Amino acid sequence: MAGYAYEPFGYSKPPGLDKNEPVHPVVIIGAGPIGLALAIDLATKGVKSVVLDDNNVVSVGSRAICWSKRTLEIFDRLGIADRMLEKGVTWKVGRLFHGDNEIYNFNLLPEDGHKFPAFINLQQYYVEQFLVERARDFPDLIDLRFLNKVINHKDTGERVSLLIETPDGAYTLEAEFVIACDGAGSPTRKRMDLAFEGQNFDEHFLIIDVELDESPFKTETAERWFWFEPTFHAGQSALLHKQPDNIYRIDLQLGFEADPAAEVSDERVLPRIKAIIGEKPFRVDWKSVYRFRCARLKEFIHNRVIFAGDSAHVVSPFGARGGNGGIQDVDNLAWKLAAVLKGDAGDGLLESYQEERSLAADENIKNSSRATNFMTPKSQIEREFRAEILNLASQHDFARKLINSGRLSVPCSLKGSSLETVSPNAVVEPGTAAMDAPLKNGANAEWLLGKTGGDFGLVSFGRKPDVAALGMPHHHIVEMCDRHKDSLGDVSGLAMKRYGRDLTYLFRPDQHVAAVFKNPSTMEIEAAKRKALGHG
Repeated sequence: MAGYAYEPFGYSKPPGLDKNEPVHPVVIIGAGPIGLALAIDLATKGVKSVVLDDNNVVSVGSRAICWSKRTLEIFDRLGIADRMLEKGVTWKVGRLFHGDNEIYNFNLLPEDGHKFPAFINLQQYYVEQFLVERARDFPDLIDLRFLNKVINHKDTGERVSLLIETPDGAYTLEAEFVIACDGAGSPTRKRMDLAFEGQNFDEHFLIIDVELDESPFKTETAERWFWFEPTFHAGQSALLHKQPDNIYRIDLQLGFEADPAAEVSDERVLPRIKAIIGEKPFRVDWKSVYRFRCARLKEFIHNRVIFAGDSAHVVSPFGARGGNGGIQDVDNLAWKLAAVLKGDAGDGLLESYQEERSLAADENIKNSSRATNFMTPKSQIEREFRAEILNLASQHDFARKLINSGRLSVPCSLKGSSLETVSPNAVVEPGTAAMDAPLKNGANAEWLLGKTGGDFGLVSFGRKPDVAALGMPHHHIVEMCDRHKDSLGDVSGLAMKRYGRDLTYLFRPDQHVAAVFKNPSTMEIEAAKRKALGHG
């Protein structure tokens, strides 16, 4: 991996080899981005976890690289977003080509007033390293166990017993909940004989990570470039992204009949790179051929075993919905699991993880499947339809809307969730992820999202309701000319514009809107919070 020399993570003999361990509140299987983020999120809420992984190094190759604005907002709450921004490559513009001709481009964040950009590109191995280092900031709450492979488990209904293999032998431990974050090939899912439901795609794609001293882009800033039928890769599609350390990710469509072993040979790979970049010097950092599915488990919760990330649902890489969707799973699950373990939740709270995140998984699968079907037409009629759309797109907006090279990840709306309170006055509807806006606190610049998340909280825009202490933060945002010591100034007017004037919002710990009030009473706010905690 260019630019960073990773050392294996340390292995320590687990205590369970010498004595019985106490029942752990949470055991997380898998120390990838999803499992590590979940452990950190739980730790911020005072919940202990054990993280088990059969490996002791970060992932090989770039894998997930595009991290969305919503994911960065979640990672900001978890404490690694600044490191990701510093190392990552920021971008917001995408360009679409047909052959050698650009047919149109788009801006994913045309409006200012957000702390984070639309996307950054950052190799998954960096994200994993940052998360491991952050997890070590919680030594009393996160127990990282590398080279600890789960080889069996049994769910008794009250707890889960796990059999774990280590370099020093096997041991068992028990947990109140087990969270399977062990990837698309999830051994946990296979042990439980749980099937994915969805669509398999037989099309092969080649990923190449190439180190270049000179950018192939014709612009000074990084962008997403996607080609349909480029001259350098006739009849197929291609995608180009810049990553840190002068690494460029190239995805090339290969066709149904491609031989994966032959396609990763230097005889095939090197000429393809030269066809794209010319005679510039380069070094191949990583290469692989893949096929993919757009599918998910029917149920994410199986008694005391819960699935998150790729172990629960998988999509194609076009649209950056895999890793980003998994981090949103964590954002949804952690606060609910903490509330259940602390006895604060109603019977329906944990079940709402299934309700809300299966909705999100279906949305991601739908968008991913449509993109893949457009990129890989299966019949002559489909090919002719796509060709006509591409020909029209350079001149007509309606055709551009029909082109699908991957509908890029956006926050999933949870509208209609059983945890919501009906709010007829809402500008930002219940179920929607909070939108950021710049604020002033005295002479200090702050961000709206920095005032939400981690726990329930109220934010009032304009008039502040006369409600008694509710055991949660209550922030008051006013126009700058009206600001006083107990309020935050709407420095740009965007907070009022985005949320509306004289409204009070109840935000969940995952920064989704739970309820919106015009002039609420204490009783109304408490009732909405109880409903958001699954008390009906």
